[in-house]
Amino acid sequence: MRTVFWENNELKMIDQRILPARFEVVSYRGHKEVARAITDMVVRGAPAIGAAAAFGLALAGFESRASSTGDLVSDLQKSAAVLKSSRPTAVNLEWAMDRVLRNADAVKDVLTANDLRQYVLAEAQKIANEDVEINKRMAEHGAALIGDGDTIIHHCNTGALATVDWGTALGVIRTAHEQGKKIHVLVDETRPRLQGARLTAWELEQYGIPYEIISDNMSGYFLRAGKAQKVLFGGDRVAANGDVANKIGSYMLALAAHDNNVPVYSVVPTSTIDLSLAHGGLIPIEERDADEVLGIQFHGEPIAPKNAKARNPAFDVTPNRLLSGIVTENGVIYPPFDVNLKSVVK
Repeated sequence: MRTVFWENNELKMIDQRILPARFEVVSYRGHKEVARAITDMVVRGAPAIGAAAAFGLALAGFESRASSTGDLVSDLQKSAAVLKSSRPTAVNLEWAMDRVLRNADAVKDVLTANDLRQYVLAEAQKIANEDVEINKRMAEHGAALIGDGDTIIHHCNTGALATVDWGTALGVIRTAHEQGKKIHVLVDETRPRLQGARLTAWELEQYGIPYEIISDNMSGYFLRAGKAQKVLFGGDRVAANGDVANKIGSYMLALAAHDNNVPVYSVVPTSTIDLSLAHGGLIPIEERDADEVLGIQFHGEPIAPKNAKARNPAFDVTPNRLLSGIVTENGVIYPPFDVNLKSVVK
């Protein structure tokens, strides 16, 4: 089953907030509902968010009462602004909206309004289908970097749940496993929302890949002790110089790996590379509700004092100097990233 899919004139998505306790699929018929689902992290992961937003735009087309294609495109532009605001860091969301709007505008003079609605839906479906194929190509390139017997530290969730299907960094691990390589995964919990402990561990169990969960602050120990040979994570936006914005904690993990000469790879589709931003300091970083930090309990009790305050940036930026390479569907990119990323995106 895909993480994000269209069925019976509805957008359907796996509700990732309740895994691994329960597996449920939720349905949406309006673009504002989709925007809220993205904000609330019913769906998460840059590629999955992009596909969900594209389908959300298709829903907006069916919601619109416009009878002319010009008015319909105007309504789609307004709806895209709502969807774009749902999460600011992942560039795939903006990329998907811009792609659908650009293509819709190009054909609006030769289609009826109803035909244009179907066109937008078809474009969203195309984005979803392409994501699966892109992931599998990335996985083949990345799996070549994994040695038989490797232990890999993986941060956050980058599997089928973070994409339409298959996955980015976890897709690489899955492919290496299916190639017969004996690998082991150390799964960072990925606080505060625990996407590693909840989602990556659940996916690894489905694939039969051996793993152990570790808290985020244990990675340095395993790296220094020589008990991990690779570090893999995804990315929500890659700047033109190769700086990578990813789930909070990626920077510290990359620092520890770099200090111990362990290769670090970010695995991303080229749609995640934002050549308009010169460096990672220009990437907008989403700060989420402090309740995600303070709401965690220990033995049934809150972990913090009643009046405690917290900060909750959802992402950090890993400088390009800490990365051994960036895996894309067009191959593995090595430094100098500011030169090589441009050719790959083109």
